[in-house]
Amino acid sequence: MDRRTFVTKAFGASLAFGALAKTGRIFTPRYFEGNFAALPYDLVAIKNGEPDAMFDQGIQALGGMRAFVKKGNRVVVKPNIGWDVSPERGGNTNPKLVSRIIKHCLDAGAKEVSVVDHPCDEWQRCYSNSGIEKAVKDAGGKMVPGSSEEYYHPVTVKGGKTLTSTQEHEVILDADVFINVPILKSHDGTRLTAGMKNLMGNVWDRETWHRLDVHQCIADFSTYRKPTLNVLDAYYVMKENGPRGVSTSDVVTMKAQLISTDIVALDVAGAKLFGIKPEDVRYIGIASEMKIGRKDLENLNIKRISM
Repeated sequence: MDRRTFVTKAFGASLAFGALAKTGRIFTPRYFEGNFAALPYDLVAIKNGEPDAMFDQGIQALGGMRAFVKKGNRVVVKPNIGWDVSPERGGNTNPKLVSRIIKHCLDAGAKEVSVVDHPCDEWQRCYSNSGIEKAVKDAGGKMVPGSSEEYYHPVTVKGGKTLTSTQEHEVILDADVFINVPILKSHDGTRLTAGMKNLMGNVWDRETWHRLDVHQCIADFSTYRKPTLNVLDAYYVMKENGPRGVSTSDVVTMKAQLISTDIVALDVAGAKLFGIKPEDVRYIGIASEMKIGRKDLENLNIKRISM
């Protein structure tokens, strides 16, 4: 089956993703040209609301989505859609949050908003049973499969110490704006999943990271292309048995959310919200030492919102 036929059968002709098949093309990642220093806050922390309503409040505090998305931009949203579980299991990013982010991007003038992940469970079931596929389509976004190596292109990680090259999904490489939307949860291999860990879903070969040094590789890849914006979903938080979880008994309903352009600050705050010390998550310390972002939350301008 050729690529266009595969995508059409999987998602329907309306996705028209076959147009992204650019065999042999050399991709150059695009970078957001906004002024992060002009933002009113370094990090926004919201609690006691629904995922979509919390994002409304958080993005407004940062000046609205127009501070990040310009008219005609191609936006890619990268949630965690790694697992074939329902939202209340806390394995994937909440679909309400993904939907609202898409709406804000389109209202800001985005030309298109694509959503992608490289799932661990069977990809079609992950996209469907997470609730994210329907949420994306209803919001006017476009689901993009990440299930074949054909979609991934070689990139050089110039700032990496252990990870110096990998293959990243073409829809992320082609985007003007990259919004990282992880879920906060436990992880049996890295202690915690948050912003930097979620970027593993951008690439094809994750096993190499584990064979080398997964913590160093996570930090290395975070030097490559920092997301325009990071939104940490902490509505349903899997406290045990991550990253997939066993049942809803692993999950607490925390009703919280963190938003920042600084992925390290986001993960430091996420670790504290989870109830552990940031230094207990080795990739956070490595990323701080590599000056990828800041861990000194006490010196950052943080907006706290309780709904």
